Amino acid sequence: MPSVLDLRRRIRSVKNTRQITKAMKLVSAAKLRRAQERAIAARPYARMIASVIHSLGRRVELFDPQTGDLRHPLLLSRPEKTVALIVISGDKGFAGAFNGNIVKAAFRFIASRDSQPIDIEAIGRKGRDLFRRRYGMAAFATGETPAAEQGEDVREADTSPAKNTAEQAPERRRAERRSQIEVTGDYPGMLDKLSFDRVAVLSRDLINRYVSAEIDAAYLVYNEFKSVIAQRVVVERILPIVEVGRQEITQAQEMELEERERAAKAALSAGVTLYEPEASEIEAEADKFGTAEVDYIYEQPPAQLLDSLLRQYVTTELYHAMTESVAAEHAARMTAMDAATNNASEIIDSLTLTMNRARQAAITKEIIEIVSGAAAI
Repeated sequence: MPSVLDLRRRIRSVKNTRQITKAMKLVSAAKLRRAQERAIAARPYARMIASVIHSLGRRVELFDPQTGDLRHPLLLSRPEKTVALIVISGDKGFAGAFNGNIVKAAFRFIASRDSQPIDIEAIGRKGRDLFRRRYGMAAFATGETPAAEQGEDVREADTSPAKNTAEQAPERRRAERRSQIEVTGDYPGMLDKLSFDRVAVLSRDLINRYVSAEIDAAYLVYNEFKSVIAQRVVVERILPIVEVGRQEITQAQEMELEERERAAKAALSAGVTLYEPEASEIEAEADKFGTAEVDYIYEQPPAQLLDSLLRQYVTTELYHAMTESVAAEHAARMTAMDAATNNASEIIDSLTLTMNRARQAAITKEIIEIVSGAAAI
């Protein structure tokens, strides 16, 4: 049995660890509230874009009257020979199974595609590191090297609008494919300082590759977040656009009952709401815009507006997925740190009990020795 001094040292060490995990839980809870507010604030914009597109769809001839084909390239579906897979993971650990579930969903998607070529766009350091080790980076004809491969970090890059807008993003020309699955881009640190301009750069690249038929579809793997107890890891198709405003979910993994209970317990102890916020009045007005029987007057030609809004719609879908993924990561870290804090408390109680027993045994031994010595005299 360890000595009383050793047990006291262990108890002190576990108490220090418990203080750290408790602080990390509170920090994650505070970040979760801000991430929820950001995700909620982005909803009216996304709904209004969808409503305007629905309104424009009634004023633009989407189908060619001669061939019957869709005119806009983002609405045109074709056989999926090469696809792009955008995987949104986290930049940090200590988040339980958050990153593992997203990576597993990506692997399931890859396994379901047999020998189909897949381009991976990794957002988040955890997923980026794993995919680069397993599949390797793609080569580009112009010699561009992704920022992460140069040892740079997106957080350290210049965030001025002049260098990060989608209009000034450099064009990348893909070299010959070296393997079936390749990482064509990574964006570590993007989620720490999430910016719509940076998301627009990724969206513009995907749209250009789809229009030029370099890829035939684009899928998104992320953790969909509604509330702390309403989450799921989904695989969503964002290109081509089949129906504006409706998610094209191909795979989904719901939270288990035990995970919901742990998340609810952690949220209640941290003062975080468990329920999804109700739709605001602005969102309700946005939903009415596209269905209202009103003849709107547009300054630009409707076809030009439709093209611009469809591209903006893809960007909004990516941005909204990233805001939800950030909120889900903070919720997962809050739950994991709450479990770690509770485990530390249980270990402290167990060690304290063992220490008391050891101390009582030492006292009893000393008393027996005193009594035995007195009797011998």
